[in-house]
Amino acid sequence: MTGNGTMSTTTAKGGAAPIKVQSALILGSSALTIGQAGEFDYSGSQAIKALREEGIRTVLINPNIATVQTSDGLADEVYFLPVTPEYVERVIEKEKPDAILLSFGGQTALNCGLALQDSGVLATHGVRVLGTNTEAIRTTEDRGIFRDAMTGMGLKVAASITATSVKEGLRAAEEIGYPVMMRSAFSLGGLGSGYCADEKQLGERMRAAFAQVPQVLIEEWLGGWKEVEYEVVRDSADNCITVCNMENLDALGIHTGESFVVAPSQTVSDVH
Repeated sequence: MTGNGTMSTTTAKGGAAPIKVQSALILGSSALTIGQAGEFDYSGSQAIKALREEGIRTVLINPNIATVQTSDGLADEVYFLPVTPEYVERVIEKEKPDAILLSFGGQTALNCGLALQDSGVLATHGVRVLGTNTEAIRTTEDRGIFRDAMTGMGLKVAASITATSVKEGLRAAEEIGYPVMMRSAFSLGGLGSGYCADEKQLGERMRAAFAQVPQVLIEEWLGGWKEVEYEVVRDSADNCITVCNMENLDALGIHTGESFVVAPSQTVSDVH
């Protein structure tokens, strides 16, 4: 950012190209529950402050009045509307923003952004995506694409197969071998994901998942492995900083949200 409403975005060659932005639409954190998604309210609030410091008008869509980012005087305009493609398109038509930010509202905002891209709404209204783009979002949200991206970079991943039906999922589990981990794609907090010991349990989980999502990943069960997380920050010029690494005190198999996390790692040596 330059302070005059000009922002930088990454070009195809990795360089930074300036984009003139007068107004930006932010998809907010939507509903929050105790112990969940507070980070999206915080990050969204900081995004609004950063944009305003650069002289960019901010428009926020967030139906939850009990958030910091919807506080009076923070965003220039607040719409207490559901973060859905239909409502967001109506706000775009009214406010005519130059850009939209999708990565500050959690799973709801990410899914909404992909739908707006796929339907052509963003292109029709000339709205550019700032920050994390839709290609990157799709890569991380689609379990199959993400797996292929990791293996394409030479990284090892657990054996896994994507499925879009119960029949496909059961066939995948037979190939991998029970027990398996079923992961829901494009879902809030991986809702419905979990350990499946046998065909009956997997079938029940998949039927519940497919009522909400279009895809699941059937994955080799790695319960009992150590779980280590890394915090990495990257800018548009591809400068990367690894802030820290964190170790879950519980072994893999306990949801991160329910596990104690310590930094730096306590039982993994620097050598390993």
